[in-house]
Amino acid sequence: MTQAQTAQAQIQLHALATHLHARRERILQAWRDCEVQDVEIATAAAISRVQFRDHIPQILNAYERKLSAQTAHEAQQASTTQRENAAEHGLQRWQQGFALRETMREWGHLQRCLLRELDSYALAHRDLEDAVMTTARAELATLCSDGVCESVARYTNLQQTEAAGRVRGLELAMQELQALERQRAESWREAAHDLRGAVSVISNATALVGQEVLPEPVRMRSAELLQRNVTLLRQMLADLLDLARLEAGREERKIAPFDAAQLLRELCDSLRESAAARNLFLKVEGPTTLPVEGDAMKVRRIVQNLVLNALKATLQGGIEVLWGQSHGSPRQWTASIRDTGPGLERSTAVPLQQALKDATTASQALARCGAPGEPPVEDEILVSQSTLSPAPSMAGEGIGLSIVKRLCELLDATIELETAPGRGTTFRINFPRHYGPPGIA
Repeated sequence: MTQAQTAQAQIQLHALATHLHARRERILQAWRDCEVQDVEIATAAAISRVQFRDHIPQILNAYERKLSAQTAHEAQQASTTQRENAAEHGLQRWQQGFALRETMREWGHLQRCLLRELDSYALAHRDLEDAVMTTARAELATLCSDGVCESVARYTNLQQTEAAGRVRGLELAMQELQALERQRAESWREAAHDLRGAVSVISNATALVGQEVLPEPVRMRSAELLQRNVTLLRQMLADLLDLARLEAGREERKIAPFDAAQLLRELCDSLRESAAARNLFLKVEGPTTLPVEGDAMKVRRIVQNLVLNALKATLQGGIEVLWGQSHGSPRQWTASIRDTGPGLERSTAVPLQQALKDATTASQALARCGAPGEPPVEDEILVSQSTLSPAPSMAGEGIGLSIVKRLCELLDATIELETAPGRGTTFRINFPRHYGPPGIA
């Protein structure tokens, strides 16, 4: 090829690049029409025109610059730009939901549309140097080859990244499951220990009551102890059955309108005698009425368990039960149970709080400073009137808290714990005021 022919070919390649640029919109429209008609590319019709074209105009710009390049450096720069945009196009197609097969087919459609345009140009310009169309078709083959290779490489990397993420997610899920199993095993171990203790007391009291020479006062005390522990054992067994049913997912919430104020007031009235027997007060505070939706029996059970635990832990003073509209959200109402017990050291409270966080929708830190944008809630923990060493834990207390956690999950409620040595303990439960249709919170 003579120098003159080479120069003429460069001029004609530049003219071809200009022609392709002028025909850009028709080429892209023809490309989209081919894809929409291809039944194996279902995703193309579901995205907008801008999303569909994506990086292809930049790729065509690079192709045209390669045809017009005067130096090897210019051609190399255009090739680099072409490959980079092809890789980005592969990323976008992945994010848009294109399968790899769909992306490969659309590169084929683009190549055929451009070949038809080149053939039409060649027919209209029969004086072209032979090298012009040879170069144009070779560069087009390179364009589509780069597009396919870069798209496959990007898809492969993304699939590997996604697979690695799934593996990490599965590993974390397994770790959480193992931790949960350990917690459950420990809870059941403690429950079994409590049951054995109650049975041991019953066995000893039964043996004493059966002795004929036993003084009557001792016999009466043994009979009272026997009755008390039989009642405790019956309650623990009932709690264990309730907990097993909750953990097995066999409990369902029955949503209906009810007056939360009336329910909590009546509950506290029924527990006031138990508080008085321990020389403790049981105060209530809240609006006269509080119409809400929910499962009234399960709400009652949650508050009842927390009040009973507070009564066990409190040696002097008493318990306050408060209710009302949530300060944080008009869609929630709140019930709080405060006691004047000894409070918990941080080392003691953190495991309990972690358990609450694991089993319920949300949990707060030990000392609540208030949500962002809200003033801090003050004086929400009563000053302790009990000894600073916690009262001995009662059998079945852990079961009661586990039931509370599971019931909160079932009712889409959150539970928060606030405690500090010498400041008592507060449990705060945030219930939804309304529930949507079944399956929608």
